[in-house]
Amino acid sequence: MTRSRRDFLKASAAVAAGSLVAGQRLPAAGLIHRATEIPAVDDPAVKALMQHALDVAKSGGASYADVRVTARRQQNVNVRDRIVQGVSDVDTFGMGVRTLVDGAWGFAATSVLTRDSIASIARAALDQAKANRASQLRPVILAPTPGNQIGEWKSPITTDPFTVAVPEKVAVLLAATEAALKVKGVRTASASMFFLREEKSLMTSDGSYIVQTIYRTSPSLSVTAVSSDFTDFQSVDSNDIAPKGLGYEHVLNSKLADRAPQYAEWAVEKLSAKPVEPGRYDLLLHPSNLWLTIHEVIAHPTELDRALGFEANYAGTSFVAPPEAVLGKLKYGTELMNIVGDRDQPGSLGAIGWDDEAVKPVKFDIVKNGVFVDYQTTREQATLMADYYKKVGKPVRSYGCSYAQSWADVQFQRMPNVSLQPGKNDDTWDSMIGKMDKGVAIYGDGSFSIDQQRYNGQFAGQVFWEIKGGKKVGMLKDVAYQFRTPNFWGSLKAIGGPRSYELGGAFGDAKGQPGQSNSVSHGCVPSLFSQVNIINTGRRA
Repeated sequence: MTRSRRDFLKASAAVAAGSLVAGQRLPAAGLIHRATEIPAVDDPAVKALMQHALDVAKSGGASYADVRVTARRQQNVNVRDRIVQGVSDVDTFGMGVRTLVDGAWGFAATSVLTRDSIASIARAALDQAKANRASQLRPVILAPTPGNQIGEWKSPITTDPFTVAVPEKVAVLLAATEAALKVKGVRTASASMFFLREEKSLMTSDGSYIVQTIYRTSPSLSVTAVSSDFTDFQSVDSNDIAPKGLGYEHVLNSKLADRAPQYAEWAVEKLSAKPVEPGRYDLLLHPSNLWLTIHEVIAHPTELDRALGFEANYAGTSFVAPPEAVLGKLKYGTELMNIVGDRDQPGSLGAIGWDDEAVKPVKFDIVKNGVFVDYQTTREQATLMADYYKKVGKPVRSYGCSYAQSWADVQFQRMPNVSLQPGKNDDTWDSMIGKMDKGVAIYGDGSFSIDQQRYNGQFAGQVFWEIKGGKKVGMLKDVAYQFRTPNFWGSLKAIGGPRSYELGGAFGDAKGQPGQSNSVSHGCVPSLFSQVNIINTGRRA
């Protein structure tokens, strides 16, 4: 059934007129038009409803329960060449209740915030937990965490992107595409902005009440050049401009229009670039490329649920298993390889004050001097690591890796920021090129493929250069590098210093069934690998 915009606005206005506690009803899907007034997640009326849900859960037999109320607003603005392709602005608002009964989880959610509805989903979560006991292999035991976590946290933004008018955003994007189109040989250019504001409150049965406001911003540009005879086209994307946990200031600081001519010139130059000759080369990866490799072959396989086989259908399990055989033993790479997990890097996508179990995250080692030493964990998972933690003298605690993409989804283990630490030298991308005798340098990420255990991989990029005698001697195309993960990181022979450290990242880290998306950053430095297998992706067998 179709509805006119006028009818939709009228319906939305009618919803907005209702009183929350008296029985305000939001659309069943939880999607709200901007004409609708969404209550603040820390509104006393909302807080009272959260407490009501906890009371119902505890009186129904839950040994633990948590309640999340989330208001999410996201906006996309897209242009192509000199035309606005679309603007979308969507809100969602609702509550989710999770219960633990006799060691089994239950979860239910609603966008209808009334006392009766809240009580109903709390009872539904209890019923689901009781039903899940029949298939529970072992009871869930939660790692201890300080209760009574009370506080607020907000992303460190300067300008709320939702206070900036859409025409102003469109003007920035059109200026970028116009700058790219002025370069001879460019056929088309597309630009976009994505913004997210997630306001959420969390209340737990162990006395925690937390309110957080999280912002995420992503400006981007893609430029395509076409050869004069129309036999070839090449594109360059601005994925060196990473999405960040910042506000509209990130758009302005990215200077899309200023960078556009460089992307355009690279795209044109790729048309006449020399196809790479397959073979083994020293390989220098820029952070704008390496972050994705870190995401796929370090961050994902060190998720404990993958290693234990609990996560398998969505992109496989992990070669970093079983835990007792690899913890403190697996040689992941050379001693230059130090990987940490954290959720506190300013401007990172994974930055928060508390996770969705009211755990304040800490920075922790995943790979130390090339040796694998720890997994990513939640409160439930940390207890599975108790014997190892006691052996190495670590407390049995969650690293704060619990997250749900919305009020309608149950929280589970999601990766934090997972980052390669810089070296102690002062090397940069340019200085490392200057030290290469013969090899290939790759800038920007591209397509990739991996196996089900993240052991074998193949990654491409955006821009490729042949390096001889410490200089770029020409651009290459059709380049991808292949590897087995431990061999690849075992060939790491040089890394950049602190001033070359950059954040890459993505909004679309998907996992679970039903699938959920997580936003995460990966910091790293330019890194040089020895004698990596390079293939030509343009050749046919």
